[in-house]
Amino acid sequence: MTFRSVAFVLPLLLGVATLPAAAEIKVGFAAPLTGPLAAVGDQLRQGTSQAIADLNAKGGLLGEKLVLVAEDDGGVPTQAVAVANKLVIQNVSVVIGHLQSGTTIPAAKVYGDEGIITITPTATSPEVTGQAGGLIFRTCGRDDQQGPVAAAYIARHFKDKRVVLLHDQATYGKGQADATKAALNGLGVQEVLYTSLTSGERDYTALVTRVKAAQADVVYFGGYYSDAAQFVRQMRAAGVTAAFVSGDTLASDDYLALSGPAGEGTLMTFSADARTLPSARAVLDGFAARKQEPGAYTLYAYAAVQVWAQAVAKVGVTQGEKVAEALREGAHETVIGRLSFDARGDRTSTDYVMYQWKDGKYAPVP
Repeated sequence: MTFRSVAFVLPLLLGVATLPAAAEIKVGFAAPLTGPLAAVGDQLRQGTSQAIADLNAKGGLLGEKLVLVAEDDGGVPTQAVAVANKLVIQNVSVVIGHLQSGTTIPAAKVYGDEGIITITPTATSPEVTGQAGGLIFRTCGRDDQQGPVAAAYIARHFKDKRVVLLHDQATYGKGQADATKAALNGLGVQEVLYTSLTSGERDYTALVTRVKAAQADVVYFGGYYSDAAQFVRQMRAAGVTAAFVSGDTLASDDYLALSGPAGEGTLMTFSADARTLPSARAVLDGFAARKQEPGAYTLYAYAAVQVWAQAVAKVGVTQGEKVAEALREGAHETVIGRLSFDARGDRTSTDYVMYQWKDGKYAPVP
C-alpha cells in the first residue's frame, strides 16, 4: 500500500471508529438449556426469542432494537444466582425466566437488588412473587391454584379410594404436593401415605414397594417430568396399576418419550392450552411458516415479553419500578389472552384444568 493510500484510508477508519453504537435494549433470558429439564428450557427460549424477533420486525421498542442475552442456569439454584449476576453485569433491562421456583427465587433477589424486572413463564410456587422489591411477575398460575384442581378431580373420580402423595423435596414439587394434600384434606380425603423421593435417582424400588404395600389406588406426584417418568415406569413394572396424577411440567412430549407406554393414562393439571386460543393464531401461523412447533410453554414465554414490552411502551422507559407499576395497571393483550396482575405480581385469573396423556398426546378430561 502506498503512503497516499494510507493517508486516504486512515481518516475513513477513524470516522467509522467514532460512529455511535446502534441503540439497543437487552432482554435477559435464563433457564436450563442443559440437563434433564433442557427440553422445557428450550421452549422458553423459543418463545422469548420469537417475541423479540416479532417486536424488532415492527420497529423494536422505544425506537431501539431488542437484543436477547441468553444464559443456561442448568436448573441448579447456585448456578442460577451466578447467571443472575452475569446478566446484571451485561446490563439487561428485564429477565424472562427462570424455569423452576427453586432457581427463580434466589435469582430474582439478585435482579430485584439491581432494579431489574423478572417475569417467569413457569415458576409456580406461591413463594416466587411478593419479593424482590415487587419487581417479579409470572405469566403462569400458582401451585395453590392447581393443587385444588387436582384434589377436586381425585375426590370426585376416586371417591373412597386410597391416595398416596409424593414429592421430590424441591420448592416446586413439594409446593404442589402440599397444596394438593391441603385441598384433599379439606374435602375430607385423608391420604394413606405422604412421603418424598430424591430427584435424579435411577432406582425407586424401595419407594415403589411402599406404594404397593399401601395398596394405592391413586398416586399424586409433585415434581418434574424427568423424575415422574422414571417413577411411573418402575411403578408399572412392579405391577402397581394405581392412577398416576401430577402437575404442569408433564405437559411436555419428553415426559412420554421418557416414560414410554407406562406414561399412557397419566393425569396432570395444566392451564387451558394457549395454542387453541384465537389470540395465538397469528403467532402460531408464524411458527408454522418457519416449520417450527411451539411447545406447551413456548407461548407463556412469548407472553412474558409481550406484557413487559407493553408496560415499557406505556411509561416510555425501561426503569424497573416504573415498568412494574405499569404492569399492575390495567390489562395486557397477549398471545395467551388478556392478562392483569395483582400487587404480588400474580395473574388475577387462572384456568387450570385436568388433562390426560392418551395415544401419544394429552387432552382435557371432564
